[in-house]
Amino acid sequence: MSKGPPLTSPSASADLTTLVSYGWDETWAAEFAPYDAEGLLPGRVVRVDRGQCDVATAGGTLRADTAFVTPHDPMRVVCTGDWVAVEPGGNPRYVRTYLPRRTAFVRSTSSKRSEGQILAANVDHAIVAVSLAVELDLGRIERFLALAWESGAQPVVVLTKADLVPDAATLAHLVQDVETTAPGATVLAVSSLDGDGLDVLAAVVGGGTSVLLGQSGAGKSTLANALLGDEVMVVQATRDVDGKGRHTTTTRNLLLMPGGGVLIDTPGLRGVGLWDAETGVGQVFAEIEELGQRCRFHDCAHEAEPGCAVLLAIDSGELSVRRLESYRKLMRENQRIIAKTDARVRAEIRRDWKRKGAEGRAAGEAKRGRFR
Repeated sequence: MSKGPPLTSPSASADLTTLVSYGWDETWAAEFAPYDAEGLLPGRVVRVDRGQCDVATAGGTLRADTAFVTPHDPMRVVCTGDWVAVEPGGNPRYVRTYLPRRTAFVRSTSSKRSEGQILAANVDHAIVAVSLAVELDLGRIERFLALAWESGAQPVVVLTKADLVPDAATLAHLVQDVETTAPGATVLAVSSLDGDGLDVLAAVVGGGTSVLLGQSGAGKSTLANALLGDEVMVVQATRDVDGKGRHTTTTRNLLLMPGGGVLIDTPGLRGVGLWDAETGVGQVFAEIEELGQRCRFHDCAHEAEPGCAVLLAIDSGELSVRRLESYRKLMRENQRIIAKTDARVRAEIRRDWKRKGAEGRAAGEAKRGRFR
């Protein structure tokens, strides 16, 4: 049986230990083969800044220009985590292309054009940092999880600052609340201050590529330092009144973890807009999707339709009203984003509006007829 192409590249140094530590494997070697034949160098992007990027190669980290890689399309620009083909020399040196991404973490920008923005590529685990110093915002956690599932990465919810929770029973209750909110995701409570839970987290994410996400003040930089085993990230104070902090990280950086694997730290995200994440939303609300399969009508909106299994679950207490409202909110938001870029979806939404309007008028006329 063939074991696949070798990990080495003739045009690069014979020793690719550095690239292997960044995640290079036989599949990437096969993807890179055509560019190897052109004499280009393989490397992984560890940082991007204003059209320039730092690339980890077999011979060390080098600086390269990204002008050749569709600079005006936010969905196709080089981003942290990409595997790229770099010119072996030149001044400036250029990235010629990036290899097809296995996963991509995308959110919508604040632009009125509803563009997507890639935050990180080729990620195995999406670590969502949530501070226990403030009241849990389950809706925000669900939003992060929808983007994580949509990316193709495995989400891990990390409840930081567990040392601030007064007792073990309260901590267990908080973890259970988040586990209910995050079906299929790993949920861990950790304390970067005393080290509780960090060994478990390191074991979960070790060996692959992880992206660290969360709001400013969630303890991301402290958590990153704990995972990296060094004071790599500067830590800033968090306001006691609302748990918010300033952006400690201003760029996305890919860093090696001492136990194996790499970590991409990202700036704190104030806004987390969905970007074509219907599958991710469905994964977060898997129980609602499953209940929906039992509804009488296949296109049931779970609002007032007869035979709606979702509404029956609400009545029985099997499903919480908060979960259903959060599901509706994220699905509506995602549909609006798609409609701005997809004419077919816009037309379907308009037809749906007209249908509901006609049904509403008919119901009103019937009601008035009964009271004449």
